[in-house]
Amino acid sequence: MKKTLTSLGMSLLAILFSSIVASSSYAVTITIACGAVGDEFELCKKNVDAWAAETGNEVVMFQSPNLTTDRLGLFQQIFAAKSSEIDVVQIDVIWPGLLGKHFIDLKKYIPTSHINQHFKAIVDNNTDSKGRVLAVPFFTDAGILYYRKDLLEKHGHQPPQTWEDLTRIAKDILSKESPNNSRLVGFVFQGKPYEGLTCDALEWIDSYNGGSIIDEATGEVTVNNPNAAAALKMAASWIGTISPKGVLNYAEEDARGVFQSGNAIFMRNWPYAWALGNNPDSPIKGKIGVAPLPKGGANGKHTGTLGGWNMSVSKYSKHPKEAADLVRYLTTKQIQIQRAVDGAYNPTIGDAYQAPEIEAANPFMVTLYDTFTNAVARPSKLTGRKYNKVSSKFWNAVHSVLSGKETAEESLARLEKDLNRIKGKRGW
Repeated sequence: MKKTLTSLGMSLLAILFSSIVASSSYAVTITIACGAVGDEFELCKKNVDAWAAETGNEVVMFQSPNLTTDRLGLFQQIFAAKSSEIDVVQIDVIWPGLLGKHFIDLKKYIPTSHINQHFKAIVDNNTDSKGRVLAVPFFTDAGILYYRKDLLEKHGHQPPQTWEDLTRIAKDILSKESPNNSRLVGFVFQGKPYEGLTCDALEWIDSYNGGSIIDEATGEVTVNNPNAAAALKMAASWIGTISPKGVLNYAEEDARGVFQSGNAIFMRNWPYAWALGNNPDSPIKGKIGVAPLPKGGANGKHTGTLGGWNMSVSKYSKHPKEAADLVRYLTTKQIQIQRAVDGAYNPTIGDAYQAPEIEAANPFMVTLYDTFTNAVARPSKLTGRKYNKVSSKFWNAVHSVLSGKETAEESLARLEKDLNRIKGKRGW
């Protein structure tokens, strides 16, 4: 009997040991580069840890720079070296044309039904001319206007419909509130010369019916026009009046820091700032209103630049199958709903907006749904690998106007020449 039990025990141990060896032999380590603005990093880690626990694999978090421009430069260096350092990378909506040659075709690993449940415009943006799906949508967004609901109500103002309204309201409230708060400013936005300023300035120009820098249908440079000049003149008038001169060096988190500390009446930012502004320890919790960005005059339109991020897999990854499965997991409706509630990151799946928990946590996602689905796109797909040069010329031209170095007309005329030079005779 003892021999039988001993033999049975040894067999069970052998089976257990072999199963451990088998599972460890199949487990892999995936490195993911998530975003680092606001709560992005922490939320991403929470989700990838859940996938790791579910699959038995390990995930290492790669710390990315905050600024999109810095992040792009770093990824370009890593991919140019054909390094397997990163398996999964979170990419900006404007990067498929720039980095696409470094990504695998996710259609080979992720069911088409999963990919096609996301907003078609974003899926199309992530699909190259050969039909390869370079990325799966992770979250989408567009620029929106934040305002101090309590201050507007106190002084009898409604949310501004035009940029002229915003300027007038900000000046009025500043004149009455400054004695109580000398640090209060009227409007903060992303004025630093980087991709964030491209987004803000495109919104100003499009709101004045000044186009989207380059005509998508013809490929012609259209930014040098009177409406675009009027938009930049309006923006330049804010510096030193309702906006601090320091805004010329603000990125997203700089603007949020001023607004969330209670020292700004209006702010342009992305949806993520809502959840942070309403944290229990936020000085302005419960005092924040959200609205579409103002129109450019009575004949203008509400607009917002299309933002958002996607998940791609490096073609230099040693574990493309597992990396693609992590992308699939992170882009499911369940995860998107959770991220919308916890971090105010807009889903890219239409059905997700029907979830009652999203409306309860972030009602603006429902009321501003059209803003997010009809946002103006930057000309990244049209210009492809030249986009970074295009955007750099654009944000520097705008910054030159904001800082008073050039007039709007001078800057736009120079920009037109620069963009046509980048386009060249062969086109984009």
